[in-house]
Amino acid sequence: MPDYERQTQTHLMKKFREHGFHPRNHLGQNFLIDLNIVEYVVRNAQLTENDVVLEIGAGTGGMTTFMAQQAGHVISVEVDRDMHSLAAEATEPFDNVTLLLKDALKNKNNFAPDVIDEVKKQLAVSPDRRLKLIANLPYSIATPVISNLVATDLPWIRMVVTIQYELGLRMQAQQSQSHYGSLSVWLQSQCDVTMIKQLGPTVFWPRPKVDSAIMLLTPNEESRSKIQDRAFFHTFVRQIFGFRRKFIRSVLVGMFRKQLTKPQVDEVLAEMQIEHNLRAEQLDITKLVALATQFQNKLESVDANE
Repeated sequence: MPDYERQTQTHLMKKFREHGFHPRNHLGQNFLIDLNIVEYVVRNAQLTENDVVLEIGAGTGGMTTFMAQQAGHVISVEVDRDMHSLAAEATEPFDNVTLLLKDALKNKNNFAPDVIDEVKKQLAVSPDRRLKLIANLPYSIATPVISNLVATDLPWIRMVVTIQYELGLRMQAQQSQSHYGSLSVWLQSQCDVTMIKQLGPTVFWPRPKVDSAIMLLTPNEESRSKIQDRAFFHTFVRQIFGFRRKFIRSVLVGMFRKQLTKPQVDEVLAEMQIEHNLRAEQLDITKLVALATQFQNKLESVDANE
């Protein structure tokens, strides 16, 4: 087996000793050491030569090399200089891998411009190219990476990511479930979200203290088309769940206190047939999409009449 395919625990520990490296907990460095799981992730990625893969967290390059054998191009982003050097060694035989040494995120709401530029560059190679996010995501940045990609207009068609198990529960939670919140609504309003495998700590080195999950996301264009303004909806959903124990009328009055009167808020709720003593977590995604649209229209109507 080629060196770049032997990313087992024994192999990694040997590599780290040779270079004097140590995994960094604050960067969420938990490496997949079960080759069956790596192969499972890549198999579910359904890679073809038309795919541009974005991998956040190259680590030692183990999964990167598997994907490079099937994809048109792999863009792998690694913030740790030590790991970047190991990934460069592992991917040296491949000419369809771009390794970026940088933080993938500019801030919690945006990707780093260099990452977006490289993605667009590789997508521009052919009109048939499409984007896939395939990654063992560091726990600390999993939410913004997934959420931000959904927020872009990039032509992504698939995500297969390993994340913390509890985050997976939040992503796929339904109305009135304990994990149901803004992330559940934001993702499911535009994607089909499925947990395809739960992972115990033993498939990683070092072992995390919690279980993980492999999540599969695919775009749902029909659902997404019902959102009038995605930027407005994103802000609306985050704010409405910001006070999840408060009744929805109270939350909405506070959200729009500078733009709408209480009677105007009540008017929208009456139109939507939403009772004042409901909470956001009691509304399903379809209702929340429609509610956001109604409030956006009401704001525009008030502005037009001023």
